Amino acid sequence: MPDGIMPPAHPFDFDAALSDGDKLKEECGIFGAVGVTDAANFVALGLHALQHRGQEAGGIVTHDPDEGFNSARRFGYVRDNFTSARLMETLPGPIGIGHVRYSTAGSKGAAIRDVQPFFGEFSMGGAAIAHNGNITNADALRRELIERGSIFQSSSDSECIIHLMARSLQRNIPERMEDALRRVEGAFSIVAMTRTKLIGVRDPMGVRPLVLGKVGDGWCLASETCALDIIGAEYVREIEPGEMVVITADEGVQSHQPFRPQPSKFCIFEHVYFSRPDSLIGSKSVYETRRQIGVELARENPVDADLVCPVPDSGTPAAIGFAHESGIPFGMGIIRNQYMGRTFIEPSEHIRNMGVRLKLNVNRALIRGKRVILVDDSVVRGTTSRKIKEMILDAGAAEVHFRIASPPTAWPCFYGVDTPEREKLLAATMTEEEMRKHLSVDSLKFISLDGLYRAVGEAEGRKSNCPQYCDACFSGEYPVTPADMIKKGFQMKAAE
Repeated sequence: MPDGIMPPAHPFDFDAALSDGDKLKEECGIFGAVGVTDAANFVALGLHALQHRGQEAGGIVTHDPDEGFNSARRFGYVRDNFTSARLMETLPGPIGIGHVRYSTAGSKGAAIRDVQPFFGEFSMGGAAIAHNGNITNADALRRELIERGSIFQSSSDSECIIHLMARSLQRNIPERMEDALRRVEGAFSIVAMTRTKLIGVRDPMGVRPLVLGKVGDGWCLASETCALDIIGAEYVREIEPGEMVVITADEGVQSHQPFRPQPSKFCIFEHVYFSRPDSLIGSKSVYETRRQIGVELARENPVDADLVCPVPDSGTPAAIGFAHESGIPFGMGIIRNQYMGRTFIEPSEHIRNMGVRLKLNVNRALIRGKRVILVDDSVVRGTTSRKIKEMILDAGAAEVHFRIASPPTAWPCFYGVDTPEREKLLAATMTEEEMRKHLSVDSLKFISLDGLYRAVGEAEGRKSNCPQYCDACFSGEYPVTPADMIKKGFQMKAAE
């Protein structure tokens, strides 16, 4: 299977270098299309809309009846790689899938072999697969497969699925995928393809998102609805938890439920941060949910101040809701440099030390003399929060109050989000008051878990005996036991 043109040298990423690991990084974005002319172009556009879900690397696989399977995998942004006519001409065909990546399992370095989609040649033909999520028993599966003769080409947990499919005795690719996924634990949304079929699957709890769209006479699958919008596709519905759809240009969508039903545990952090604000989750606007989070935050944690200021860009909808509910004026006290990103020039140490100031700048005329409420989506390590607080005080603010649009992040995620070790999470080792003192702010308050549930539409808040979402990063209650991590020494939350 040709792989187009060799990847460029891995560029320096300002965002990664300056983040200090102080934001949870989304796992991946996936997209697939069938029954369209030049599927690769649709896939590239879809991946561009999903770039916020993974900026490390991307890949596309297509199939053409005359030329067979073709693929291209590259480091960096979609716009820097998959807009070249020369490259896109190597990806012909009416069916294709793609993936944008931020590594969560496997090596954290630059390894082109870890970039998805992965491809396998089976007795009944080739198949490619792109996976969003994390397999919590991948280490055990990998050891078993290697002992039985499998040869792995990557460090990614997703490759386990290809090897399990290869060992299945089922008669076709969709059935082999079902067989393989019954061995898998954890979270997965998958787009896969054969020569003629586009396949989409969600894990039985539906932790990670996947939606179905209609584009002309063809069909598409995507992590979020914003990727449907960019290609002019009609949003049809979400793929249900535990559902597999097999789509062909001639027969359309065939759906079935190959897994034992389980309670839905959709990732609640998709509402808070990961999804783009112009996407829909369960037919509900992500923007409106985040605005409502700000409303709940203001009701729970009022403060006497002069200005509500978002930490851009993820804190903006919540800040708007907070300002509306509190009656305190909203203002853009921090301006983001929208052109900050990758460069092929390695910056000097002096430039590195400018830190967050390269990405954000304070609107001094607005801030000076004000008691400022900063609204952010989360606090992870606290390093960026401290730098932003210092910038606000340097600009002449009288007081700085933090209001956080999620509960304290005290537990790592093992379902496809790059979370620091628990001891590096500020909320895992400090009380709220200790965090306030550590950040040296006048006040620090988080939305409660009940308040977050109310904001996403659960009027009764969080039902402690059966939470409707996966909220393990806040509660420490994991819907799937992280078997591999426990073997490595991770300590689960003690039963109360």
